[in-house]
Amino acid sequence: MSGPGALRVPSRREIGDVARLAAPIVVVQVGIMAMGAVDAAMLGRVSPVAMAAGALGNFYWLLVTMVGQGTIQALDPLVAQAVGARDDRAVRHAVQRGLVIAVLLTLPASVLLWPGTRVLLWMGQPPDVAVLAGEYARATIPGTLGLFWFVALRQSVQAFGRTGVLIATIVLANLLNVLLDWVLIFGHLGVPAMGVRGAALATSIGRWAMCLILAVLGWQYLRPHVRGSWRSSLQVSALLQMLKLGLPIGVHQWLEIIAFGGALVLMGLFGTVPLAAHNITITIVALTYMVPLGTSAAAAVLVGHAIGRGDPEGARREASAALACGVGFMALSASIISLVPGSLAAIFSTEVEVVAMATSLLPIAAAFQVFDGVQGVASGILRGAGDTRVPMWLNLLGFGVVGLPVSAVLAFSLGMGPAGVWWGLVVCLMVVAGLLAWRVHTRLGGALERVER
Repeated sequence: MSGPGALRVPSRREIGDVARLAAPIVVVQVGIMAMGAVDAAMLGRVSPVAMAAGALGNFYWLLVTMVGQGTIQALDPLVAQAVGARDDRAVRHAVQRGLVIAVLLTLPASVLLWPGTRVLLWMGQPPDVAVLAGEYARATIPGTLGLFWFVALRQSVQAFGRTGVLIATIVLANLLNVLLDWVLIFGHLGVPAMGVRGAALATSIGRWAMCLILAVLGWQYLRPHVRGSWRSSLQVSALLQMLKLGLPIGVHQWLEIIAFGGALVLMGLFGTVPLAAHNITITIVALTYMVPLGTSAAAAVLVGHAIGRGDPEGARREASAALACGVGFMALSASIISLVPGSLAAIFSTEVEVVAMATSLLPIAAAFQVFDGVQGVASGILRGAGDTRVPMWLNLLGFGVVGLPVSAVLAFSLGMGPAGVWWGLVVCLMVVAGLLAWRVHTRLGGALERVER
């Protein structure tokens, strides 16, 4: 591409900048996934119903809290751009306002988590599973503020470029999670066995632990911004401005969860074997997506830094480097998935029918890997530039208007079955990737100024 707004061919140094910042963030994301995997594995030893309830309760929790988690990510452009501009006052205000908004978001999230059983029963879920899943959701309420504060601190520390403390935090949190699951799920050390509720309580404690560990390990970076005067940070107009910037990020990410959750519901209509195969496939692609997700976070920081220091050309080069890293990795993962789908599926199941169907679905999933990489990294680039509303509407178009309807038509009207659900996701991600890539090209072609603060 050419022209003043075009992305640039990244240099080796810029690719190195992205890789160095993204790598520890990827480790953190994988560590967070590992906590969920340990919960599922331990609940699986209790009963199939307990395992299903834990998974369903966690999905309901994610639906409720994702908007809040995304909204707090307004800290990405605010802190990163302020750091790039060496504006300590703006950094302090952003960090403090992020912590305040986390408190404000906790109440509605907690209220929505409480009636989990009723909502899940209304959605037609099996009563025995829905009751336990609702208990799981309610038991996560005490950890909601801890999670939101952790997200605020994590986004701030990432923007400072201090990712080492994040890795240490996640390692310690994973060790604690294993211990808490062992004690609370099965009943050890004099504690009664609580099953699904025990897993949720362990998760709640773990979220507060992550918040406190990160606060302690990152205190030398956070202290100047947390201990200053809070008067300006509590201004209603400033908090509303931050919500205006962050809420579209939350909705943007929530739409993606809805699309893949809807695909899960569609797949369940075909029976147990297709649903199990779908879960294997989604687990594999979710794991590969951790790399573009980490690259997306790195892009938000580096693009924000460049804009903050008044270097639009640097922002374009960092954006190009992030896309090269994220898309390059996803192209490699697509090749591997296409070459050995059966071997990958066999890691997760010994059931012949399940492995066979997962083997047929994985090459379709491989087809959207590159598009998933583009949309993931592009979202981070735009977030770093403070561009949140337009990407939200583009996501609504791709995931809401195109994604699920196409999956349903292909699967049922055209008789493609489970494969149709996944081809619908391919079409969906192609559309989203194309729209967000277009937005990156046009947005970075204009004036790149700091977001209102």
